[in-house]
Amino acid sequence: MSAPFKRSSAKHHVEEHLEELARLADTAGAVVVGTLTQQLDRPHPATYLGTGKVEELKLRIQELGATLVIFDDELTPAQGKNVELMVHTRVMDRAELILDIFATRARSSEARMQVELAQLEYMLPRLTRMWTHLEKMRGGIGMRGPGETQLETDRRLIQHRIRVLKERLADVERAREIQRQQRQSHFRVALVGYTNAGKSSVLRALAADGEVFVEDRLFATLDPLTREVDIGDGYTVLLTDTVGFIRKLPHHLVASFRATLAEAREADLLLHVIDASHPAWEEHRDVVDGVLAELGLSSRPLIYVMNKMDAVPGDMVDAVRARVANLMPNSLFVSALAVDGLEPLRRELRESLKRQRPVLELRVPASNGRLIAEIHRDGEVLEQFNEDDVMVLRARLDERTIGRVRQAGARIIVTQRAAQGTAHALTPGGRPGESGHTAQPEIESVPLP
Repeated sequence: MSAPFKRSSAKHHVEEHLEELARLADTAGAVVVGTLTQQLDRPHPATYLGTGKVEELKLRIQELGATLVIFDDELTPAQGKNVELMVHTRVMDRAELILDIFATRARSSEARMQVELAQLEYMLPRLTRMWTHLEKMRGGIGMRGPGETQLETDRRLIQHRIRVLKERLADVERAREIQRQQRQSHFRVALVGYTNAGKSSVLRALAADGEVFVEDRLFATLDPLTREVDIGDGYTVLLTDTVGFIRKLPHHLVASFRATLAEAREADLLLHVIDASHPAWEEHRDVVDGVLAELGLSSRPLIYVMNKMDAVPGDMVDAVRARVANLMPNSLFVSALAVDGLEPLRRELRESLKRQRPVLELRVPASNGRLIAEIHRDGEVLEQFNEDDVMVLRARLDERTIGRVRQAGARIIVTQRAAQGTAHALTPGGRPGESGHTAQPEIESVPLP
């Protein structure tokens, strides 16, 4: 593995980056036998490393018997080709390594298409180095033009395959959109965060679902997984786990996974899960916030969730809490593994959901005990009293329950509108988001959705 770093860079940052690269290599099935670094103000345009360092790299490869060199940054096609010719060893950059990991961990047909699309877009400008015949022939006579080389044929085949994959992924996105429309009445929450921050563990614990896959490895989750979660007091939310992010995430990969990440774009609330025990958690936060900005999600209501507090050394807990309080006020401190370790999150989700529901005055015939029981079961009743033969209830209800209650003959009066946004949410980057606000109480007997 090789990585240059600027003289101004902190050495421990370089070491942490190389440690992460080693974990990526391990996830891909490689065995790391050595590392090499160089101080550079900027990468060499032809070889990334300086020519003298490339010669040193060649000697290290011979000494260690290495069969693969992985660079911690993305190489240009020319840089990769030149280094390979000089060291006579297969060269891979960080982007290609991540793509390879995604290819091995993709389970659903959608994820496999997304990864293949990213791989082909990465491969296209590198065909002269990554020579591979995807198909010897396609379609027989007439496919090869006069004087066309095999390289040109492969390039054309890749471009065709890219168009096909984009069309299929567009169909997937349309199907997902229909599913999302069917879930409009639910409060939707999406888990986002750096890879291995514990998002799947949070989903597994909240949903009490042992089938949610959890693994202490990078990119354990590629496909979105949604579960209906009971958060207490009769409230439920739809909670979706999404693919984890990582520093220097290949742009093609982010673009190809836009359909999957649409679950995050459509969510009412984002939970940015952070591994509080990781020494580089601030950098991880910034990486995720940057990707969210790239996806156009900077304005979404967001809550920072500091996970794995049980793994923070005892003498560091106060320092971590103080640092978080300074950078990201109103963040939550949780542990997906500790007993009741997610109770602060459940409490905040209930409050967020409440702010999304209007306070209604419901006037129901006192004789309609079934409807009154339904309101208690599916809503939050704040007050209840009799007026002659009418039962008056002040309650918070979701849109689905409001529709059923209205159809059953109840008169509905809006006394307090739902908040616009989430009161304690932050926008990515630690900036206070748009606080939820509540209009002045009003009496409005109108049809509600």
